[in-house]
Amino acid sequence: MKNITLILLLLFSLKSLSQENYNSESYQVTLGDIEAKTFAKDSTANALVIYEVGKSYVDKNDYDLRTDVKHKIKILNREGFKNATVEIFLYNNKTKSEKVENIIATTYNKIGEDVIKTKLEKENIYTEKYDENHSSIIFTLPNLKEGSVITYSYKIICPFVSSYKGWDFQDVIPKLYSEYNASIPGNWLFHTKLVGGKKLTTNTSVIKKECLIMNNGATADCSENVYAMKDIPAFIEEDYMTSKKNYLARIEYDLKTFRDTDGTVKHFTKSWKDVDREFRTDKEIGKQLKKSIDIESLLSSEIINESDKLKQSQAIYSYVQNNYTWNGDYKIYRDVSIKNLLKNKSGNVSSINILLHNLLEESGIDVKPILISTRNNGFPTTIFPVIFDYNYLIVQATINDKKYLLDATDSFLNFGDIPFKCLNQIGRILDFKNGSDWIEIKPSTPSNIFYQAKLKFDEDEALVGSIKSKRTGYHAFYKKKAYYANSNDYLDKLENNFPYLKISDFKITSKGKTSKDFKEAYNLEYHFDEAGNNIYLNPFFVKFFNENPFKLQERTYPIDFGYKDSYFYMFEIELKDNYKVVELPKSHNIVLPNNTGQLLFSSQKLGNKVILSFKIVFKQAIYQAEYYEYLKEFMNKVVDIQNNTIILLEKSN
Repeated sequence: MKNITLILLLLFSLKSLSQENYNSESYQVTLGDIEAKTFAKDSTANALVIYEVGKSYVDKNDYDLRTDVKHKIKILNREGFKNATVEIFLYNNKTKSEKVENIIATTYNKIGEDVIKTKLEKENIYTEKYDENHSSIIFTLPNLKEGSVITYSYKIICPFVSSYKGWDFQDVIPKLYSEYNASIPGNWLFHTKLVGGKKLTTNTSVIKKECLIMNNGATADCSENVYAMKDIPAFIEEDYMTSKKNYLARIEYDLKTFRDTDGTVKHFTKSWKDVDREFRTDKEIGKQLKKSIDIESLLSSEIINESDKLKQSQAIYSYVQNNYTWNGDYKIYRDVSIKNLLKNKSGNVSSINILLHNLLEESGIDVKPILISTRNNGFPTTIFPVIFDYNYLIVQATINDKKYLLDATDSFLNFGDIPFKCLNQIGRILDFKNGSDWIEIKPSTPSNIFYQAKLKFDEDEALVGSIKSKRTGYHAFYKKKAYYANSNDYLDKLENNFPYLKISDFKITSKGKTSKDFKEAYNLEYHFDEAGNNIYLNPFFVKFFNENPFKLQERTYPIDFGYKDSYFYMFEIELKDNYKVVELPKSHNIVLPNNTGQLLFSSQKLGNKVILSFKIVFKQAIYQAEYYEYLKEFMNKVVDIQNNTIILLEKSN
């Protein structure tokens, strides 16, 4: 009987495999592509790239960059239909623009024994303006059905010699085969980098002699490169990560130098020394950093005459925070104007923080600007300067030999704190005297949560008590913003979170929205469950994590919390003489590998009190991918303890 079962399972597996006869070796659509209904390697996939290829080269006649692209995709179910809408972004400036030609798109369906091909009509291709420097070409493949195979191809013509196309090997759907061919003339010199950590299955390079012959008779040899990957898993985003472009498998090019047909050489990639020199003379950031400020017209005499430099710096920081509003603009190299900021009381991030920089400098504080790429913007390139990798600017002040990172764009930030979005590991500090350098970007204060809950039975056998809480660091920042933005809404949400509690006498005991911490206290009445003489109490009024944020089978990129933090919950219940403890929860002590984190849960009875303590500590801000399985199991236990811990009491009379 066991042998029969094994044979049936084997036959079923072979049948399943035979149904997936994808042609991942060419752009040609086969019956195997159309008849396949599943993708066994990823049962969650809604669509699948069967085959794709790109080829970039310099046109022999027009001497511009051409990129030919072909994609063949299987639509597995209706959720995969969105992969049949294609958007091509094209760059333009005031004089030149990219364009796209030869869009050919076809949908393949099998109806009965016939394969039906439906072609995209030209009138269903749309052009839209995306922003001032980009337009987009959009089209959707016609006659989509579950099981359709779609193909589309096009050519991009780019007149910008510095914009050699890169290639994305990985996307949000899996791919069977992805190939990129790059023909690079010898007069282009690029920095080439493979991002994402996945290995190429093909990586070849040969020299093709005289691939280009220019009008003046000059010739150029070309480096003919072929890069390919097979069986590329879908990239699935999950909580606690920075920009996905840090981890998507792709190849990128940054032009270092270009030698024109007349022999002139233009350098695109410079050294940081060159960049520092340019910033000093730059009409935006450089000019504004040198702008003199009449501090007497802006600051009070008390601030100007303050002898304690830390107190003076804090007062200047508070002045900028409370008098100027960030307009939400991340364009740190454009429209930077202290003059307009002073006039309009609103400006971009560079204007606000350069005003802060200049006021501190005029007051005798050692201060320097720092360029940052925010978490959503991706990591900046470190091996050579790429100025447009950066989209944010903060400042560093050195006071009494201690360094403070400052950002005055948010009135809830404390002196020495920066927004969470800036916690992207490194920044570039601009020092025009000694040269710029890398600086580690990390929080100045710990981020912790502490709760203390105390309960007892009153004369009417009701369970009453109080809760006190304290948050520091980023935990305090988020709570302050929520409470001071709308205190009524904050209280409504607090009460809705605890349906079995009645909350009263709520109060904030910290010192306002710029306090280093956020403290609150309130009284409560607990409506518990009774079953005969038994009382079931769930002690976790507060849950730090409602569910496990880690759900992937495998995660190949780091778990980036942004900062180290800890959570502590203390629960105490005082029993009357007519109550006894039937059962206490089991204690736990779980430690992450290399002592990088800990979960500690204990319960005990001391006299007529039951005391529970629950502590979670993350000792690292960033955990590498190999910690994922441990963190996943760790968080499973955290959620299980919070959701399933019960104190069982029994009435003795």
